[in-house]
Amino acid sequence: MKNRRLAGLNNADTKLEGATLLERKGARKAGDIPEQVIELLNRGQLETVNLTEWLAVDHTALLQHVLAELGLVRDQDMMRDGLEQVVDKKIMKLIPALAKEWLGLMERLPEEEAGRIFGLLSTHRSDSVRCWAAYMIGLDRKLSLEHQLAGIRPFAADHHFGVREIAWMAVREPITRDLSQALRLLNDWVHDEDAHIRRFAIEATRPQGVWAKHIAELKVNPGIALSLLEAVQSDPVKYVQDSVGNWLNDAGKSNPDWVIRICSDWLEVSDTKATKRIVARAQRSFAGNPKKRSE
Repeated sequence: MKNRRLAGLNNADTKLEGATLLERKGARKAGDIPEQVIELLNRGQLETVNLTEWLAVDHTALLQHVLAELGLVRDQDMMRDGLEQVVDKKIMKLIPALAKEWLGLMERLPEEEAGRIFGLLSTHRSDSVRCWAAYMIGLDRKLSLEHQLAGIRPFAADHHFGVREIAWMAVREPITRDLSQALRLLNDWVHDEDAHIRRFAIEATRPQGVWAKHIAELKVNPGIALSLLEAVQSDPVKYVQDSVGNWLNDAGKSNPDWVIRICSDWLEVSDTKATKRIVARAQRSFAGNPKKRSE
């Protein structure tokens, strides 16, 4: 993994004030990100290491470098013109817009060439580029939900936090459109050995979620997803526990009595530290809870 992250860098590039770029902790403020780091991020030659860096990437500049890298400079003006139509330049608008432009480009290419380019995007050393590829899957209306979930799986298991977040956001809309099938398909995911895959199944179906549209059906009737939640009610990984607790806390905003009952039932059958942690997180913002706080 480290070799892939180093691809495209020479020895001089990897030095930053006596420490390697890959070992940096990342700045807390965008203005504190070293110019060298920003340059390499925007060239697609380095991965971001925290949310501050992830939000600071200039996706327009990155697009220019990636198109040149893939020998697609001729398509640069057309794709940039498409991006100029995006009024809101925030990252959660830019990534879907870029994915849409890439899908348009793929449709103009022979199938074999389109597949080759998508393969390069989906395995690119830049986490931002892999985010584009993940969103392409979610926006591709030619794919069935089953094929979209199969295609998004590698991104759901990606080593990078940003790619994993974009993965569930990318298929949020198709999941919402066919919720019953999605819940059936994701039942296998919550039993997977990979904690990232288990977490994806929960995060992708949160009734309200973060940076995502609400799933009205789950706000009204959260019980239809109970089989997913019960599979991870005592998950050993905190990353998954947090997602389960957040899912229930979402549901509690419209169905608090249901959440309280589920939490009570779980504690009766699973008196584990993991379940207790999930239950506490689930009810943290309920009235009367001394640990009440907002998400």
